[in-house]
Amino acid sequence: MANFDTAHVKNIVLLGHAGSGKTTLAECMLFEAGLITRRGSVEERNTVGDFYELERERGNSIFSKLLHTQWRGYKINIIDTPGYDDFVGEVVSALRVADTGVMLLNASFGVEVGTDLIWEYTEKFKTPMIFAVNKLDQDKADFDRTVAEAKEHFGRNVVVVQYPTNQGLEFDSIVDVLRMVMYKFPAEGGKPQKLEIPEEEREKADRLHKELIEAIAENDEGLMEKYFDKGELDEDEMKIGLKKAMINHDLFPVFCISAKKNMGSGRLMGFIDNVCPSANEMPPQTTVAGDKLVCDANGQACIFIYKTISEPHIGETSYFKVYSGTVKPGMELINATNGVTEKIHQLFIVEGERRNSTNELVAGDIGATIKLKHTHVNNTLHSRGKNLELQPIEFPTPLMTVCVEPTQKGDEEKLSIALHQVMEEDPTVKVEVSQELRQTLLHCQGELHLAVIKWKLEHIAKNLHVKFG
Repeated sequence: MANFDTAHVKNIVLLGHAGSGKTTLAECMLFEAGLITRRGSVEERNTVGDFYELERERGNSIFSKLLHTQWRGYKINIIDTPGYDDFVGEVVSALRVADTGVMLLNASFGVEVGTDLIWEYTEKFKTPMIFAVNKLDQDKADFDRTVAEAKEHFGRNVVVVQYPTNQGLEFDSIVDVLRMVMYKFPAEGGKPQKLEIPEEEREKADRLHKELIEAIAENDEGLMEKYFDKGELDEDEMKIGLKKAMINHDLFPVFCISAKKNMGSGRLMGFIDNVCPSANEMPPQTTVAGDKLVCDANGQACIFIYKTISEPHIGETSYFKVYSGTVKPGMELINATNGVTEKIHQLFIVEGERRNSTNELVAGDIGATIKLKHTHVNNTLHSRGKNLELQPIEFPTPLMTVCVEPTQKGDEEKLSIALHQVMEEDPTVKVEVSQELRQTLLHCQGELHLAVIKWKLEHIAKNLHVKFG
C-alpha cells in the first residue's frame, strides 16, 4: 500500500442508531475503492466489518472495527461502530480518535433514540459531523421529515447539501446543491451520470443552494464580505467555508445515500477527501500537563491507545492513533503512565479481521501493533524527551450490577482471569469482589451488554460456564 502524508489521511467514524446502515455503508466504500470485489451484506453475514462469530449470529455490530479505503489520492480510515446503547464504550473510544463523524439517519424513522445519545458525545468531543440520510430506497422514506427532525434535535446548523428527487422504491437520483448538479445512478448503483438539474427541480435547488451559501457565509467574515460583494460564492469558497465551520462544530452538512443500492457513497468519500479535516487541521491535543501537541509528522513520536483486543495465538492487539511524529517498527517508546519502555515490533494497517504490515505510520494515521506487555487503553506512548501524556477517554459509568460465578466449582481462578481480559478490552465493564456479600460483582451497561460479556467469558476460557444473579 502507498504511503500517505498527514494531509492525505482522513479519519472518520460511522455513527447511528442500530440498523441505520453503518456496516453496509462501510462495505460500499471498500467496494467503490476497489479494495473488495464483491459487496457483502449484513443479511448474508459476510461483510468485512462484522467478522466476529457473535455478530454474524445476531446480524448486527457489537464491537467497533477499524477499516481503511483509498479514494482519489487519500487514505480514509473508517471506524464502524455498534448502534445499541449498551455498547456506547465502543462509540466513545472511536470518537476520541476520529476527525469527522458520519451520522447515519434511517430515512424511514428519522432521528432515533440512539442518535440522540451518540450526539451528546459528539458535542463533548466537538467532532466535525456529517449527516447521511440512508435507506432512501425504502417505501416509507421521508427525507424532508428526517431533515426537519435533525434540525429540531441538533439545531439550525444542520444544512442540506443534497436532496433526493424520487425517494422510495424507485430511488436513483440526487440533486447536489453544493455542486449544482444531479446524479442519476444505474439500477445496480455505483458510478452515476452527472446531469443538469431538471427544470422542475431548479427552484428548489436554487433555494437550497442559497441557504447553504448563507449558512457558510454566516460563519466566516471574509466569505460574508465576498457574498455581499458578488451575491454568490463559488464551489471552492464554499468548500473552504464548510471545512472551517465543521472544524468549529458550527455546520453539519446533510448527504443522501442508499448504502444497500450503493448509491451516493462515492460522492460522500469525495467530500470526506476534499472538505473534511485531516488531523493536522484540527485543534492541537492538550496533554495532561496542559501543553499543546501539534499533529506534525516531524515532531516527537506520540501515540494514544484507544482500543485493545485479545486474539488466540497472538495475544493483545493494540489499536492507536499517531498524534505526533512518525512511528516505525523497532522504535522504543515510553509509556507515559507507568514509565515502562515498550518496543514496537510490528505495525499494521487494519482491514476488519485482516492486518497488513507497514513500514511506518505518520502523524494523523491510525493503525495497530501487537505484544505491548505493559500498555492498556488510555495509555500514551512517546519517544524519549518531553512527557506527552494525552488526556484519557472518560468512559460512561455502569448502569447495571449483577453477581457472577462459575457454574462448576473449582473454576473461580479461570473466571477471574477471563474477567480481567474482558475489562482490558472493554473499560465500561467493572468487576468488584465484595467481602461483605462474598460475591464477585460485575458492573455493565445493560442486558445486551451482559449477554455479550457472558459470550466473551465462555469463549476466552475453555469449558468455562458462568451464571449471573
